[in-house]
Amino acid sequence: MKYKKIREEELKNKVGAEWFKQFDTTEILGNIDFTVFPKQDSLFGRTPLLWAEAKTGNFDVATMFVQLILTIGKARTFDKTMPPAFLGAFDFQKMAFVPYINIQDIFYLNDFNWNVTSSNHGTKEFKLIKDRIESTLKQKTYVFNYEKDEKELSTFINNNVAKATTKSKIKIDKNNFIPIYLRWLEFVKPIIDVNWEELNKANIYDSDFYLADLFVDDKGTQSIDDDLTIRDNLFVVFENQGYKIKKENIKQMFDATINLKKKETYQHFWKLYKRPPIKEFQDYIIYRKDLLVPQDIRERKGAFFTPRQWVELSQKYLTNYLGENWQDEYYIWDCAAGTGNLLAGLNNKYNIYASTLDQADVNVMHERIEHGANLLENHVFQFDFLNDDFDKLPKSLREIIFSEEKREKLIIYINPPYAEATNAKTVSRSGQNKSGVSTNYKVKEFYNQKIGNASNELFALFMAIIYEKIPHSKLAIFSKLKFIQGTNFRKFKTLFLADFVDGFISPAKTFDNVTGKFPIGFTIWDLNSKKAVEEIKCDIYNKNADFIGQKVFRGNLPKSINKWIKTFDNDENRIGLMVSCAPDFQHNKQLAILSKQQKRYCFSINQSNLIYFVVYYAVRKSIPADWINDRDQFLWPNDNWLQDDVFKSDCFTYTLFDNQIESKYGTNHWIPFTETEVNAKERFESNFMANIINGKAQLKNTTDKLLFAKNCKNSLSIEFSEEARETFNSGLELWKYYHSKENVNVNASIYEIREYFQGRNDIGRMNSSSDDVIYMELISDLRDKLKTLAKKIEPKIYEYGFLQK
Repeated sequence: MKYKKIREEELKNKVGAEWFKQFDTTEILGNIDFTVFPKQDSLFGRTPLLWAEAKTGNFDVATMFVQLILTIGKARTFDKTMPPAFLGAFDFQKMAFVPYINIQDIFYLNDFNWNVTSSNHGTKEFKLIKDRIESTLKQKTYVFNYEKDEKELSTFINNNVAKATTKSKIKIDKNNFIPIYLRWLEFVKPIIDVNWEELNKANIYDSDFYLADLFVDDKGTQSIDDDLTIRDNLFVVFENQGYKIKKENIKQMFDATINLKKKETYQHFWKLYKRPPIKEFQDYIIYRKDLLVPQDIRERKGAFFTPRQWVELSQKYLTNYLGENWQDEYYIWDCAAGTGNLLAGLNNKYNIYASTLDQADVNVMHERIEHGANLLENHVFQFDFLNDDFDKLPKSLREIIFSEEKREKLIIYINPPYAEATNAKTVSRSGQNKSGVSTNYKVKEFYNQKIGNASNELFALFMAIIYEKIPHSKLAIFSKLKFIQGTNFRKFKTLFLADFVDGFISPAKTFDNVTGKFPIGFTIWDLNSKKAVEEIKCDIYNKNADFIGQKVFRGNLPKSINKWIKTFDNDENRIGLMVSCAPDFQHNKQLAILSKQQKRYCFSINQSNLIYFVVYYAVRKSIPADWINDRDQFLWPNDNWLQDDVFKSDCFTYTLFDNQIESKYGTNHWIPFTETEVNAKERFESNFMANIINGKAQLKNTTDKLLFAKNCKNSLSIEFSEEARETFNSGLELWKYYHSKENVNVNASIYEIREYFQGRNDIGRMNSSSDDVIYMELISDLRDKLKTLAKKIEPKIYEYGFLQK
């Protein structure tokens, strides 16, 4: 065979040199194995011709393509650069090609987990993609044997790959209008002759100009002389080879045509794409203009799209609460409406009001009304809820708000902005507050006196204003649940006194452009009933909108676990450090026991406080963080755990095999075995842990009290459960295997053993797996034993009050 028994890097080099010598195959693009680019740059950089998967054995073609697709989808490479004309896959024997356009819809699958390891062929995601593309590959794939099909392969490359850049214009659809926008920002925005700062103050953004460019009929020519807008009701339109502002209240500021500084650059850019977008996707692109709003602006303005499944479910909950005829009996106002999708499905347009910060969004809603949306045009209006006076509201809505009787029949139904002025960095004093979040609103200072730090949250400002200015109404709101649980909301809850009626939670990731594993709650409140908000019980729905149980969110909690552990901080005779982080699940990924001082505050671990810290660590790490428990708070425990030696030893065992100690930063005191047990080639620098385990040393606190009871059952100084013993046995096999290797670090920690076998990638991150089959079996077994041990620890966490159910 042509390339048999060579390494992958050599295979890629040879394929590049022999088959693609007229191209550049040296560029690295994320984790894609092999790329082909033209050697010469065009005006707008180089568009890739081929992305390919490379394998050294004899592989199934479909399997190689699935791995490539998972690699691309995980990194969303197509969002960062224009995709190629072809995807490819090759091994030592053959090369295959498939047109990118034939598989691109896969990258836009809903509810698909792209975070799986692409090389793991056993995942359901791998199988799903393989099932999806196999029929496509049978019809659309070109497969060539290097030796048998040498001439055909060369011809295909010359006639297809080489000429890929001269293909007809790219059609614009719902899958590529965002990547095209990202390129537009780089090449077209800089040549628009306008003061962007002044425009932004008037709530006009670059995305409005991009939409103006999209929605022109280019008449099939390369010239812009005949380009004609097809939608006059956009915020900005392309007209007379420039742009015209259509926003009525600022026309006088930008009355003249906004010109292009370099029309030839503009022409060259749009030469690549066929405008307007494909007709069937035009309404979608207008409807989803929120996706073009920059993330920081989107957070401040609430330009998020509420998924249809949660819109429908929220309206079902309102029906269950208010009765089947509630839409005829109640008024509804969405005061953070965006493009109005939260109101889809409501049927009494005479009772519905929608306001939004942006006139552009009002324009979209008015256009939707023209296409049949069940809203009244004069009930849809521009209104800055956090700043504008209620005198600016439509007369009919003012009459409802200022009438006590009608106000009791008013439902404020909203999905407001989720932006906050602080994040993990500001909390740790290593960063700055986000500029422009809440501080830009005149109500912020006023409500800071009433709700404290909760005023940093825009949704909290909405809630506070609704509570005070629209009393006795009903509030139906999508939001984070931190106003129940968060410590920054204690003062807020002294203002917001209301009766919780009903609600549900769903995964935040099901909401477009919301990142993180946490719950978004839909909660209904009766503002006519003044009750302290201490806890609420919500139904839980998974990403498929399946009911999976209930969850209690509590606000009146004991002191935090961090205040408890702080009482044991002691800097004498340090054997390790523990990074401090906020006491909830979402911050557990920051929690680590290590050897090197960090920028964050670190607690010192020594002989007198070791048990407290291993209990703290194991308690926080034993239960996996998920979107449901993400904001649950770890608490100051009761003292019953002090009498439970097995619980302590389980936590001790768990932490010994799950830490980030590194001997290169000082003596490793965390080796759980003796030199003899692991067949070490040299003496360890420290036998601290082994001495404790084997009864040669005892743990005492600063008052000289034993941290484990005497006369334990197993003749050691510590009583170990069966699950802990299994963990030790598994860990011992791993240590022995490591010490059987040549030139190893005799004082290696569990973290350093993992690093030895798994190595690190180009950016210094430890790889998730190793090529050493024996090691992978041993580390997998240890992880399984740790999971079993964690399950044993879990019920005690609730029993001893570290968490509340």
